[in-house]
Amino acid sequence: MTEKKLVIVESPSKAKTISKFLGSKYKVIASVGHVRDLPKSKLGINIENNFEPEYINIRGKGDVIKAMKKEAKDASKIYLATDPDREGEAISWHIAYLLGIDEDEPSRIVFNEITKKAVQNAVKNPRRIDKKLVDSQQARRVLDRLVGYKISPLLWRKIRRGLSAGRVQSAALKIICDREKIIQAFVPEEYWNITAVLKNSSKEKQKQFTAKLSGFKGKKLTVSNKEEADHIKSSLDPKGFIVQKVEEKERIRKPNPPFTTSSLQQEASNKLGFYTKKTMIVAQQLYEGVEIKGHGTIGLVTYIRTDSVRVSDEAQQSVIEYIKNTYSPEYIGNNVYSNKKKDVQDAHEAIRPSIVTLHPDDIKESLTRDQYKLYQLIWSRFVASRMAPAVYDSVSAEISNGDYLFKASGSKLKFDGYLRVYNNSGDEDKEKMLPHIEVGDALDLVELLSEQNFTQPPPRFSEATLVKDLEEKNIGRPSTYSPIIATLIERKYVTRENKALKPTELGFIVTELMEKYFKEIVDVGFTAELEDKLDDIEIKNIEWKTVVSDFYKTLEQELKVAEETIEKVTIEDELTDELCENCGKQMVIKHGRFGEFLACSGYPDCKNTKPIINKIDVKCPDCGKDIVTRKSKKGRVFYGCSGFPECNKLYWNKPVNRKCPECSSLLMEKKSKTSNFICSNPECGYKE
Repeated sequence: MTEKKLVIVESPSKAKTISKFLGSKYKVIASVGHVRDLPKSKLGINIENNFEPEYINIRGKGDVIKAMKKEAKDASKIYLATDPDREGEAISWHIAYLLGIDEDEPSRIVFNEITKKAVQNAVKNPRRIDKKLVDSQQARRVLDRLVGYKISPLLWRKIRRGLSAGRVQSAALKIICDREKIIQAFVPEEYWNITAVLKNSSKEKQKQFTAKLSGFKGKKLTVSNKEEADHIKSSLDPKGFIVQKVEEKERIRKPNPPFTTSSLQQEASNKLGFYTKKTMIVAQQLYEGVEIKGHGTIGLVTYIRTDSVRVSDEAQQSVIEYIKNTYSPEYIGNNVYSNKKKDVQDAHEAIRPSIVTLHPDDIKESLTRDQYKLYQLIWSRFVASRMAPAVYDSVSAEISNGDYLFKASGSKLKFDGYLRVYNNSGDEDKEKMLPHIEVGDALDLVELLSEQNFTQPPPRFSEATLVKDLEEKNIGRPSTYSPIIATLIERKYVTRENKALKPTELGFIVTELMEKYFKEIVDVGFTAELEDKLDDIEIKNIEWKTVVSDFYKTLEQELKVAEETIEKVTIEDELTDELCENCGKQMVIKHGRFGEFLACSGYPDCKNTKPIINKIDVKCPDCGKDIVTRKSKKGRVFYGCSGFPECNKLYWNKPVNRKCPECSSLLMEKKSKTSNFICSNPECGYKE
């Protein structure tokens, strides 16, 4: 029997896609993420021995490791094909350790896109594991563990169990809290806008247009109250509107660069309403491979964790050819983009379609609704980035009335350029062209309008604006933004109000404590500087343990002071509308080792407690009681009757208040390529 070559990737879906490209001489298996890590039960870092990590095999990965060793023993060659980033490099390093692969052995292969050509080229060009990448990942892992495992227990003792601190998490929370303080302290100021509706009667069929009051005696004018607005309106001569200046010019609007991880998260939030977590899940699916009718399984987009806007020469040539053939040569652009960080590692391209000729609409039937939406966004942004700018004819005018100055402007699209495939503004441009006017024209006043307004505080952060702010401040990395936001919400430091992120009382308390006793960790400048040092491990080959040691010296001193100084913080329990069935007092929300639960506010006289039940407004068809959301022992959400154990009705998909038209069982939500709802009766098969 011929020995096969072994390829190890991270995910089963990626393994499935790649195995189809490499053929029968290769065996492709998945490590299913990390196989070795720091232990959960203790710090796992030998501080006295120069911060040496004490890695162990991850609990539950025994069968995976055993299978890898068995396959490796029989393989003629081993290729480590984990993701092309620091995390992927570290996973390959750990796998190499477990399989006894020499660090000098060229066993590491990387590819930016999961296409047949990219994978086969990678197999032909293996390299050694990049220890600089591994060390950069180790430094991050060790620093995060030191912060988390040293500060979090302190928060448990001083505030309550289940809280956590994090190197990036705590800085992000402070940013949200600081914004909330500004909003709370904001005092609105009144101002008025005065607008003239004008018309040039000397021109036939002259349409009306508006001009806004902007100045008085050559200076900018702010109208603060109604009295001022009324005085100005009475001072204006209805027949004294004279055109002083008209300027006509072309306005160019350039396309944005193709997506990085951060900009994809922001745009998917703004345009599609996706949370960052959802964006990354769907993007990962597109990267790892989707079964496309007529093409087989293929990775539709390039690697999704990147800070770079660079595009390969091959992809550039391909998209230029596509634009020329699909539209015309005049739509081909010559745009130049640069990375925000000058020293950004340019190993990965921007996020783009792997095959630009796969138009989203042509493969729509092979994708889920979310996959289609995100692929369309990535595809159109990339194609647009290589197209010509849009061109507008714009006109601006200055109109005087005595000492007062009004301004008017308008524009009209002359050449759509990249707008043919992608609009990069939040709202569609509204074309509003001024009628033809010339210097010296006297204009008739149709109407004079005044409108009261008040200055507004800065808005709360949405996920999109928080991601943008974190990136601009150089806090964390785009690949970490999604789990950071999820952790802040999970720990009850932040709540979502519509799309806005609002800090809770607990979030403020934790931030104030961190500001007082661990100011470097929540300091934006310090966090950004540390991020640069972590990058330098990879870029400038500095010793990673030196970076960790320098950081820990400060942390150790702060921990000692905090432990001796911080007094126990009491947080008032949150009252609910639910009454205790034993004594009639209000129930409150308590936080225990296993999460939230309800307890009587009359404690210790009444010790009644019960779980928090999340109703979904659907009645059990068997007994009429409420269907509620539950979690299995493994954390999987399901929906069961609140009458359990007397009634054991349950659903793995969310039931809705609609009956199946064929068998009268409840319908359930089941979003797929072909349906949104399915019958809960497995023998029925109805879907819609």
